[in-house]
Amino acid sequence: MNHDELVRRNKAHTLTSWTAQDDWNPLSMVKAEGVYFWDADGKRYLDWSSQLFNVNIGHANPHVIQAIQDQVARLSYAYPGIATEPRAVLGEMLAEITPPGLERTFFTLGGADAIETAMKMARQFTGRQKVVTRYRAFHGATFGAMSAGGDPRRLANEPGVPWIVRVHDPYPYRSPLYRGRTAEEGDQALVDQVAETLDFEGPQNIAAILLEGYSGSSGVIQGGEVFWNGIQSLCRQHGILLIIDEVLSGFGRTGEWFGINHYPNVEPDMLVLAKGLTSGYVPLGAVVVSEEISAYFDRHTLWTGLTYSAHPVGCAAGIANLEVYRTENLITRARQSGKLLHAGLVDLAERHPSVGDVRGIGLLQLLELVASRESREPLSAFNQPLSEPMKALAASLRAQGLSTFVRWNMIFCTPPLIIDEPQLRDGIKILDEALAIADSYAAEA
Repeated sequence: MNHDELVRRNKAHTLTSWTAQDDWNPLSMVKAEGVYFWDADGKRYLDWSSQLFNVNIGHANPHVIQAIQDQVARLSYAYPGIATEPRAVLGEMLAEITPPGLERTFFTLGGADAIETAMKMARQFTGRQKVVTRYRAFHGATFGAMSAGGDPRRLANEPGVPWIVRVHDPYPYRSPLYRGRTAEEGDQALVDQVAETLDFEGPQNIAAILLEGYSGSSGVIQGGEVFWNGIQSLCRQHGILLIIDEVLSGFGRTGEWFGINHYPNVEPDMLVLAKGLTSGYVPLGAVVVSEEISAYFDRHTLWTGLTYSAHPVGCAAGIANLEVYRTENLITRARQSGKLLHAGLVDLAERHPSVGDVRGIGLLQLLELVASRESREPLSAFNQPLSEPMKALAASLRAQGLSTFVRWNMIFCTPPLIIDEPQLRDGIKILDEALAIADSYAAEA
């Protein structure tokens, strides 16, 4: 099939997410290798978003493919009550790399059901009901996870679960809390506001605070040490569990094993994983819990379960992925490549007036585009369809062979961890050309 036929047949008998089906105008994809993929007409694309921020080790890694093939041939499925070798080995490996005190893992099929599991465990462990989350966060598309994420994609399905309490975000570029304050002062004001929210809700009613280890698809909006130390202190003061969502920011994406590693004083009670755990080669998610929570469920039933929990093929893929991260030194490489990427994006900002902000770390970075740097008016409004300027920019990127996420007024820059310097420069060059389009709209505004 060529591209047109492939798209036509996909649209005829399948549905896609987050869009009206008539508006779906997808790329096709028939082959992928390294940081590239090819459409059905043979056009090559630079995968600037690692697909859905998950193909961390790049496409078609032979070590992972061989591990999957070997596991399918040996044991393709075991129900979750059976002990298997890949389950044991991957659990041991995760205990080695996750923050201290996290010892045992419950395996799921992906990130959303891992978030669901973490919230269930927190509520069962504490006997409390409420979970505090951020407005600008995405934790998955199942009903509870969607409620937990403040991302506006939740709105169409509301009311959601009734026990989610949302707080505001550490967003120095736009939050009123940060106006006239340094980033550290703004972080402290936000922590004080969170503390007030806990008082309003009753700390004795709150099971957990759920935060992304490093903000992802909501805009790479991240607090500093003052914010994180303050949240940790509030959790300890009130006996509230701290759940860290590393689904997107885990496994080297930020230049550390996990985003929360950038804040050494923070000690999560649970770590939620997916995406880079298998780099998307097969589905797998995980919740890694503290010794205290683990001991509780030694004596009490864990009231949750999944048909595909601890799937042996998924666990085998996870083992092979962790081996690739180590043998190819991808965590360090992501840190180094992130510095090159950030320098390139800052250079673009200096030359393009449509760039209002550059933020992120490692290979989790973005450009936020504005009609005016002085007013900071976004080039496309929050929670609205893409504006004409952003549509034109997205079309330019696609025409030039760069595939990434353009959301609201943001361009995400999250390539696979294996990307090299020439490939990074190719991506920045394509962005440079596309930003000239945004500049023309900003100048008109």
